[in-house]
Amino acid sequence: MNNEILVNITPQETRVAILEQGVSQELHIERESGRGIVGNIYNGRVSRVLPGMQSAFIDIGLDRAAFLHVADIWSPNQEGETTQPIEKLLYEGNSILVQVIKDAIGTKGARLSTQISLAGRLLVYLPQESHIGISQRIGDDSERELLREKLQQILPADEKGGYIIRTMAETADESDLRADLDYLHKLWHDIQKKSMAIAAPVLLYQDLDLSHRVLRDFVNDDTERIWVDSRENFQKLVKFSQNYMTYIAERITLYTGDRPLFDLYGVEEEIEKSLAKRVNLKSGGYLIIDQTEALTTMDVNTGGFIGVRNFDDTIFKTNLEAAQVIARQLRLRNLGGIIIIDFIDMDNEEHRNAVLTELNKALLKDRTRITVNGFSALGLVEMTRKRTRESLAHVLCEPCPTCQGRGEIRTAQTICYEILRELLRESRQFEANEFRILASQKVIDLFLDEESQSLAQLGDFIAKPISLQVEESYTQEQYDVILM
Repeated sequence: MNNEILVNITPQETRVAILEQGVSQELHIERESGRGIVGNIYNGRVSRVLPGMQSAFIDIGLDRAAFLHVADIWSPNQEGETTQPIEKLLYEGNSILVQVIKDAIGTKGARLSTQISLAGRLLVYLPQESHIGISQRIGDDSERELLREKLQQILPADEKGGYIIRTMAETADESDLRADLDYLHKLWHDIQKKSMAIAAPVLLYQDLDLSHRVLRDFVNDDTERIWVDSRENFQKLVKFSQNYMTYIAERITLYTGDRPLFDLYGVEEEIEKSLAKRVNLKSGGYLIIDQTEALTTMDVNTGGFIGVRNFDDTIFKTNLEAAQVIARQLRLRNLGGIIIIDFIDMDNEEHRNAVLTELNKALLKDRTRITVNGFSALGLVEMTRKRTRESLAHVLCEPCPTCQGRGEIRTAQTICYEILRELLRESRQFEANEFRILASQKVIDLFLDEESQSLAQLGDFIAKPISLQVEESYTQEQYDVILM
């Protein structure tokens, strides 16, 4: 399926949209002030070892210590995993070479691994390993064996590292592989040299920025055009591609139109939709997507879709359409972690299997590792999607200051009753000549109308006058009781 990649660059941020047949499938945003650190390599210092959690906190020079679990400590045995407890491997004050495998998300620090991997265009270099692996997306056995032999022929005689052959290497020739090999070897040599020269904690290697990662990770044989709307960065990307991936250079095109690039292709509108909880289906049904820190839930509803035959077929068609839309929304919103999908209940086992098959088929386009566990006993589809960077909503939004991220606020009536209880409490604790209530317009209006009798009764009970004052800057949940 042909696709186009749009790269919108400003001094503050880089935004990338991947389109298939003119429809946005993925959105990536990277801001200079909050650039992700996944892939970065540091010489870190062990600041604390936690035997009870089999983990350690590592100082890598950031505001928050990073997290290293014993399972992510590489060991030169056959499995590449350590069997010793962490307190036998790490000691406070030790220097340790680590790579970030997951950005800091919410209150959690970045997650680290001691197994280093360096990504090139065609290969991933694993300096501590010794085997050659091949991307699972290359399914043809003869092609896999041919690629393995091609790489082995150009490896140096004294090569000790391992490699993963990426999907893009399927059509690569020997010279392309050799260029990638030389680049990765030089990169690893420079990292080692720097790690011995500078004391921890220090950044040794920073992964490419988003605009360059687009060329390395997103472009494939189906990519027709890469549009870039910044002349300076267009020249940088062309130069980068000429050095490392010459056949891509001619596909990079400078966009010079008057209308903004993302407006022209409807991406701005797609971003706006991707922040909403409700996603409408073409049939008339809709999804409700609720993202929380613990997990993401997706609820499918028939909405205005009444079908043409019977109720079971209506449900089946809605669920089939929803399966495709869900797969796209996961990519658009970059949702990760535990995901629970509540399809409309289906009694027909064939329908359930067909919907699950459709979902798995649609998820094949996703570059991120996904595990689908199928329907649970409650009829819910449970799945996980690897989370390495913040979701689109977390990049673009922040919790509402009024509701503190709850998605709802207490009613004006609830606040009125809280204020009445507070007045009673204050009158028993302090001697005052008068009490004044400061609150939002809606709360004051309620005291003047429906709750006027309640306020008058309390005034008689405490035998003190009570006055009201509107504070325009107060939200509905804010109030103060002033002693006069």
